[in-house]
This record gives sequence, C-alpha cells and structure tokens, in this order.
Amino acid sequence: MPKTTSYDALIIGSGQAGNPLATALADAGRRVVLVESFQLGGSCINYGCVPTKTLLASAERTHAVRTAAEYGVRTHAPTVDMAAVIERKDALLRKLRAGIRSNLTVERPGITLLQGHARFTGPRSVQVALASGETTALTAPLIFINTGTRPAMPQLDGLNETPYLTTDQLLDLKELPAHLLIIGGGYIGLEFGQMYRRFGSQVTIVESGGQVLDREDADVSKALQAALANEGIEFVLNARTRRVSRNQAGELTLTVDTRTGERRLRGTHLLLATGRTPNTDDLGLDAAGIKTDEHGYIQVNERLKTGVRGVYALGDVHGGPQFTHISYDDYRVVRDALLRNKRRSAKDRPLPYAVFTEPQLGRIGLSETQAQEQNIPYRVAKLPVSTIGRAQQTGLAAGFWKILVGEDDRLLGAAILGPEGGDVMAVLQVSMVGRLKYQQLQEMVWAHPTWAEALNNVFARLK
Repeated sequence: MPKTTSYDALIIGSGQAGNPLATALADAGRRVVLVESFQLGGSCINYGCVPTKTLLASAERTHAVRTAAEYGVRTHAPTVDMAAVIERKDALLRKLRAGIRSNLTVERPGITLLQGHARFTGPRSVQVALASGETTALTAPLIFINTGTRPAMPQLDGLNETPYLTTDQLLDLKELPAHLLIIGGGYIGLEFGQMYRRFGSQVTIVESGGQVLDREDADVSKALQAALANEGIEFVLNARTRRVSRNQAGELTLTVDTRTGERRLRGTHLLLATGRTPNTDDLGLDAAGIKTDEHGYIQVNERLKTGVRGVYALGDVHGGPQFTHISYDDYRVVRDALLRNKRRSAKDRPLPYAVFTEPQLGRIGLSETQAQEQNIPYRVAKLPVSTIGRAQQTGLAAGFWKILVGEDDRLLGAAILGPEGGDVMAVLQVSMVGRLKYQQLQEMVWAHPTWAEALNNVFARLK
C-alpha cells in the first residue's frame, strides 16, 4: 500500500480555477497539493483561448497582407509557413507554462505539485498514479475538482476508420489543409473556419441546425455567416452527417442528408467541432459518492459544492457556459467563501463572451429571443457598423450593433457584431452593472474617432 500524505487542500487539475485557488490557499497558510495529469494551465492555455487566438493573430496578418492593395499598399501575395506559425504559438505556451510552474512552486513553498492521474478512493481521499510510475495516496478535508473537458466524438459511420482532427490536434498541425471540412457551426467551428480560410485553405462548415451559433438571434447569426461566406467559406446547414470515408488517394468524403437530398462533400482534412465532454469518467467518482448528470458533468449547488461534504467542482467540469472567465469566477466564489467569509453565488451571474471572428461578436445580457421567451418588455436599437465613422476610415464595415433597453431605460443586453465587439460590449456591461440609463451613454462625451463613439448614435434608433 502506498504511503498516505495528508494536506489541508487537494486540487485536481491545473486550470483557470484551480491554479489561483492553490495560490490563494497557500498564501493563507494552508498546505496545498495540486495534481495535474497533462500540461499546467488547463484548457485555456493549452488548447483553448491562448493557442487559438495566437493562431488567429497570424491569420489576421495574412489577411491584412492579402487585402493590402485595397488600402493602396502594393505587396506580394503572402506565403504561410504553418510550421513557423505553430512554433510561434508553442513558444508562447512554453513561456506561460513555465510561469505557472514557477508561481506554483518556486514562489509558494506551501504548494506541492504532482504530475499524475488522481482517482478517488473515498469521499476525501485519492490515489495518484504518478508520471514516474509510482503511486501515492492523498487525503484532505477540502478537495477541488478542476479537470475540465475534452473534445466530444460524434456518432458517425466510418469515423473509426478515417483520419480526423479534433480542435486540440488541429492546433499542432504543421501542414496547411487544401480543403478543411468542419463538422459544427458553433463559435469554435467558425473561428477555426475563418482562420484556415485566411491561411489559404478551402473551407466547408457543416451544421446540423438551421443557423450557425444556434444560441444567438437569427439576424446576428445570418450577418456573421454572410461575412464569412464573403471570404469564401462554404456553409451547409440543416445537414445531418451520416458517414465519412477516405479513398486510396487520401481524399475524404462526408455524406450528409440535407433538406434537398443527399450531398457528398469532399476534402483533404476533417475537423470535429461538435462540442466537448467532461473529464470525469476516470476519476472514481462513485467511490466518493459524487453525483454527475446524464452527460457526465458533476452536479453542484450555487456555491459549487458537490453532494459530498468538503468536495467542490470548478470550471468546465460542472457544466454550464465553458469560458475561462467563468472558471476564474468559480475560483472567486470558493475563495470568498473559504477565506473572506463572504457569500457569492455561481448562479445567475453575468455572462459576457466574445466570438473572435472578423467581425467579432461581443454578447452580454439578454438576446432579443430570450427577452421574447421571458415576456420581458423591451425596445431595441440597431445600428449598422457601416454608419460608424471609424468603420469608414478602417474599411471594416461588416456587422451591426444591437442593444436592448427595458421599460426603465436601462440596458437589458447587447450583441455587438463588428470590430472590437468584445471591448464595446464590456463598456455596456459596466453600464449595466452601474445601472446607467441609456440616455447617459447617449449624451456622454466619447473620444473621437473611436468605436465607442457610436454610443452617441445607436440609441437614436430605439424602436
């Protein structure tokens, strides 16, 4: 039997909630052990926000060079060195991981960092299969599960016999696909689709629903799809993918059923962007009595407690919106409860997010569809980006701003589809937190010429 070591707190997973919680508990004098089975940093740093946005920056530079003539700049057509693009991303990830390791170990001696896979053996005990091949047993009165998610695999005939890419794997591909087929029209599929189209790939996105970004208002989804289609991306909607195959020449074929009949889509590479599944199936949760839902997500209350005393679940592993900033707020919920004697709730909190396509989409609060479903009275102000002075100067004129106002003249929500949509959305989020009335934004002195200056104009279009 391996020797058992006791700690004040055990954190399973080095994600965007687990890491800051480890440092906060250590700074408070707690003895903390953090177990990570893969790379330090969790999904955001290793296969989420950081690598994807780093690659998007390279794609944006490529597009800027390709379209430079439209701005009076003569240059040669860009040549993309995918190996160099990937190495730029990898160099940043190595730097960030090293910084995390230093923060967790060198800077805080109260944290023990273990590389290995943790599995529950009881309500507050785990056994860790270390990367070295040895096994150790750990106990703690407080255990925090922050194990994140992995790409979900669709049920698709021929998939096991056909090479495919997950979003994690595509981040390391050092060759440029001639024709990238993408299953999934969510924000991940759209970001990767535009990225590789700008690198020079032909791109086809297959979506089972009637619109991309199925949680957005139809006008927002259609406008973004139109902008991406103008760059040459093909969309196949209302399409049920039935089979994938590969011929002797290496060409892939997707067989899909559409409303107009069967279609066969051919390409060189296949990306599965069909969502993610929680990393809970190999944690031994039954041994601890920890409950999950039908999809494997750990069930928690508003304070992120499981049904087992002293055990919490943080980040993507408990379901709900899977964003880095939500995971970080999970850390604050637990930190305040344990170290500051403050009660915070993980339910009904603001959900800002951005889709990093061009045009960018920033979203906060209620959509128009949600306001209608909840019978909440509203007025809507909608402003085409093309009317904004900054858009005319930069040539970035696709999209529109859409802001919902309640009966009390305060903001209910917004969808900002356009350049710097996420940052403009943040201005509106602050206004919502401060309960400003729209007239205060409309009459505010904004610097000229900025994107935010359009807040002087958008509310004149209230209906």
